[in-house]
Amino acid sequence: MNKAEQAKNYFLEGYNCCQAVVLPFCEELGIDKETALIFASGFGGGMGGLQEICGAVSGMTMVANLKSGYTDPKANEEKQAHYKRIRELAEAFEQKRSSIICRTLKSGKDRAFCAELVYDAAAILEKEF
Repeated sequence: MNKAEQAKNYFLEGYNCCQAVVLPFCEELGIDKETALIFASGFGGGMGGLQEICGAVSGMTMVANLKSGYTDPKANEEKQAHYKRIRELAEAFEQKRSSIICRTLKSGKDRAFCAELVYDAAAILEKEF
């Protein structure tokens, strides 16, 4: 089973969209699942249910941060390169789904639709990383 399928399954088990995207990448990122679940817990439903940035997109960002983020506040080139990667991930999702905003994506849709968004986000990450 690939990571996109794993992510969808996690979501269908009841994890939020952000948690479901992050969980399949834990081993390769070197983080335990409990830590991942905690740091992703507030981003479901477009950040705490506010329906802003889709939680699946936030999950993509978290994985990318752990995979290739920067730590030096003076490392401007690394910062700009990382921000570019984040924008590219968001743009790939937006090209597929027409938006990265939860309320726009979910308008009139049910939880099963969100499972597909989670799948798409994890699939994009698998392709990029």
